[in-house]
Amino acid sequence: MRQRHMTFRSTIQEVGSHLFLSGWWLSPILFVTFRARAEMATFISVPFKKSSEVDLVKPLSKFVTATYPAGEEQAEYIRSVEELNKLRKSALGRPLDKHESSLEILLRYYDQLCAVEPKFPFSENLLCLTFTWKDAFDKGSLFGGSVKLALASLGYEKTCVLFNAAALASQIALEQNLDSDEGLKTAAKFYQLASGAFGHIKDTVLSALNREPTMDIAPETVGTLSIIMLAQAQEVFFLKATSDKMKDGIIAKLANQAADFYSDAFKQCQYKENLPKYFYFQEVLPVLAAKHCIMQANAELHQSILAKQKKRFGEEIARLQHAAELVKTVASRYDEYVSVKDLSDKINRALAAAKKDNDFIYHDRVPEVKDLEHIGKAALVKATAITPPLSAKFTDLFENMVPLAVQQSMSAYNQRKSEMVNRLVGTMREATNLSNGVLASLNLPAALEDLSGNSIPQSIVEKARAIVQQGGLQSIEQLIRDLPELLTRNREILVESLKMLDDEESTDSELRSKFNQRWNRTASADLYKPLRAEGGNFRSVLDKAVEADQVVRERYNAHCEMIALLCKPEAELAAALPSANPAQTLQGSEVVSVLRSHLAKLEEVKKEREGLEEEIKAVTFDMSTCFLTALAQDGAINEEALSVSQLDQLYGSYTQRVQASLRTQEELLGKVQASHQEFSSLKQSNSEANDREEVLKKLASAHDSYVEITSNLKEGTKFYNDLTEILLKFQNKCSDIVFARKTERDELLKELQQSIAREPSAPSFNVPAYQTNPTPTAAMPTPAPRTVFQPQQPEAKAPPPQRPPPPSFTPQAASAPGNQPLPGNPPAVAPPSQAQGPPYPTYQGFPGYAYQMPMGYNPYAGYAQYNMGAPMQPYVPYPQGGAPGPGDRKAEARAETKRTFRTYSALETLSVITDYFSRAFREDDRHDGPRILWAEVM
Repeated sequence: MRQRHMTFRSTIQEVGSHLFLSGWWLSPILFVTFRARAEMATFISVPFKKSSEVDLVKPLSKFVTATYPAGEEQAEYIRSVEELNKLRKSALGRPLDKHESSLEILLRYYDQLCAVEPKFPFSENLLCLTFTWKDAFDKGSLFGGSVKLALASLGYEKTCVLFNAAALASQIALEQNLDSDEGLKTAAKFYQLASGAFGHIKDTVLSALNREPTMDIAPETVGTLSIIMLAQAQEVFFLKATSDKMKDGIIAKLANQAADFYSDAFKQCQYKENLPKYFYFQEVLPVLAAKHCIMQANAELHQSILAKQKKRFGEEIARLQHAAELVKTVASRYDEYVSVKDLSDKINRALAAAKKDNDFIYHDRVPEVKDLEHIGKAALVKATAITPPLSAKFTDLFENMVPLAVQQSMSAYNQRKSEMVNRLVGTMREATNLSNGVLASLNLPAALEDLSGNSIPQSIVEKARAIVQQGGLQSIEQLIRDLPELLTRNREILVESLKMLDDEESTDSELRSKFNQRWNRTASADLYKPLRAEGGNFRSVLDKAVEADQVVRERYNAHCEMIALLCKPEAELAAALPSANPAQTLQGSEVVSVLRSHLAKLEEVKKEREGLEEEIKAVTFDMSTCFLTALAQDGAINEEALSVSQLDQLYGSYTQRVQASLRTQEELLGKVQASHQEFSSLKQSNSEANDREEVLKKLASAHDSYVEITSNLKEGTKFYNDLTEILLKFQNKCSDIVFARKTERDELLKELQQSIAREPSAPSFNVPAYQTNPTPTAAMPTPAPRTVFQPQQPEAKAPPPQRPPPPSFTPQAASAPGNQPLPGNPPAVAPPSQAQGPPYPTYQGFPGYAYQMPMGYNPYAGYAQYNMGAPMQPYVPYPQGGAPGPGDRKAEARAETKRTFRTYSALETLSVITDYFSRAFREDDRHDGPRILWAEVM
């Protein structure tokens, strides 16, 4: 009878537990907790990090179009950018299957990131791409959301992608069938890959981010995960050795090494103060402890077999006893995570047999566990080294694009080359201008052509025609009028660009002063230093350009009158020239012939320089091959040494030719000056001739100045137009980084708002007891240790009618013959002081009740225990009356329960209770019935 009563009670508890777990008040958080525990496997996998969508096409395409000239090469790189964006969406923009093909996509994207990193200038102030990732283990809260971090760093993106690759590898390994050799090999392979990936993140995350990472990719977290994956790989090798029936000594060493790995992982989880706060590690910690004990027990079991083979029967028993204690610990503490029933039975059978043989046959002394020889270790696993490419099918989308280091070296080389060319060309042009100036001061060759003293020298006529053909004064004045407009446009672009930086920096400073240490991103003042330095250089260039424009304008004003004279028709030009008496006939003079010969040679030198200038400008050489070779051999590029050496080879001969041309010109100018002195002494001089010669000198000088001013103005116009394009790129760069900073600022503000919402508004304090419990209530049952959630109390309702007092009985009535226990029945036991079994829902009583039924109280204990085989008690009809009110309905419920306990068997009572619960939840007063029934049943 007692056995049937206990069965009946446990059955009710199971039904109650089931109804409690399936009730409408069950919290989703508790459901997730139970489900996670129910699904916790003996092997551990890691969840994914989640990423926000990022558009790679726009910023990368903008960089390509700004860096490479329009053409097939540029189009190819833009197509590659689009393919890279598609690859990211495939790897991160959709759920991944637990299959090797999904892992291949992740690894291919990681390899592409590694390949593209040296080819694009990813940084906050150059090519700014902000990547946002959520913490893999932090599931957030109802109001705050999960923790996430946004950084403009490609290293951050690589780290998070590699984390997901390691997580997927652990999930694929978890899905393998460990009963087959192929499944064991695959699982060991992917666990070692996951361990290597987590270890690589541990070594590189701080240098890749240059700031504090989220906890899931922090070095201590990924270091712990790496050890866990390595321990599981070692366990897989242990299972493989066991299935292959290898020698027990080898199996014991493998198991002992796995136990050592699990012990290290457990210590890492236990001693890192930030890890246990995650629910993930709260669930992992007991699994690691259980696995350590299980692997140690397996090591002791197989070592005991080896001891038996060596006829060390006492050692065999000691090791089996130690193994039995270990599995007993697992069964008592971690039974909901790991099942050790089969292992426990195997150890106990071996221990019983060993004890029996030793007691009856061998009588060997059983040593203490501490005196046993230590079991050796054999580590057959090693974390996979992370050396890109990791994907077997990887093909670089930007294979033809040179690395950024080579691009920068090429840019520096081209600048050095331009400086070299400009220096050589400038030297030759300065020499030519010097020669023209000397000849103009000597009025040559006009003095040789104006021997008559009345006609216009032919050289002056040709110079006048050249000026008219080039547009005369109108063209040069139009160029001078255009310069201020171009200058103003460039200044406006520069000012607008710097203003964007100033506005964003001001906003950042205000938020930093408001949030203090919480505003933990790079200060705009520090971030914009390179841009501000670049803007300062542009401002300096514009200031120098203004000074140069002023010099050109002053020179034009000085020669404007003579240039205007050269633009007039020949008749007006001849009339404007002073007339002179005919000079002495010098046409056949040897001095004139020598002077003309020197001028002809000087003209040949000028023409040679023009050809030499074209040759110097036409020199080309592809230095990218040289730089790529140096980068592959040394890992770095010494651009200065390589460029200077190559430029010396290319332009060394041209430098020598330029210097020879300068020396030749210097010699010829000396001869010209000497011959001109002789010519002047032979020529008859008077005031009219001197005036005429002075005008001719000014006309020749005006022509040369016109040519030079026109060239300067055209170069200035081209300079301003080219500078406009450069400043527009600078403006786009400033706009992009300001936009990225604004996006980062909005994300950080959102995170700060969520963190502030999660913080308590005031420190916790104790509420006085009289405020929380105005009426005395009976003691509630103590919840079981595993209770992790208490259901929410229902809202207070209007107080129902007062509950009838519990039935009372006198000691005399209790001792009446009719109330004596029947023969063979056990005496009534006192109700327990605490609820037994799983935790049941508890409710606060309504304030209207003056007395609450304690758990375990049985108002029908006076009727004693009934034998199910005894005659049934007579049925007492329920008194008829009017329509029952709310209070009568509860009384009827209690009466029905009382009749159920009196007349029904255990199974029948269970059916009635279940039906009563289903009816109670459909009624309006759905909370009171279950509570009353629980109080009375228990």
